[in-house]
Amino acid sequence: MIRIGHGYDVHRLTEGRKLILGGVEIPHEKGLLGHSDADVLVHAVMDAMLGALALGDIGKLFPDTDSRYEGADSIALLKMVTEIISEKGFCVGNIDCTVICQSPKLAPHIEKMRENIAAAADCDISRISVKATTEEGLGFTGTGEGIAAHAVCILENSV
Repeated sequence: MIRIGHGYDVHRLTEGRKLILGGVEIPHEKGLLGHSDADVLVHAVMDAMLGALALGDIGKLFPDTDSRYEGADSIALLKMVTEIISEKGFCVGNIDCTVICQSPKLAPHIEKMRENIAAAADCDISRISVKATTEEGLGFTGTGEGIAAHAVCILENSV
């Protein structure tokens, strides 16, 4: 049996925060605002994985009202989601992600993002795709107000 899930996340860019995407700290004048490290890419991946098994979303699992998750490392949270998926008898078939932002350029960081996600999702890097695109100055991502990410995930029955 296979299951598919889709995830989407968006966070506002703000001064005084680190920019973390795919578990990589990227040099930039602004970072993403959020309760955790606000890693939109990893958040979209987790939502896709949880959605594939109809387990809700990360807001349900890691609520922003819970102080345990304040400043949390999203890669560590992804490892927790992977454990839940495994306990349900599934593993990652593949994950395909797109990060939408005007700047910074993400190409130099994509391979490390893939490595981080693959390790946390307990799968080979060949099963992880990360892409980046701009919106050519359009919308909140195009004007530099925020960054968004989409992810789709296929989970395979592991038993």
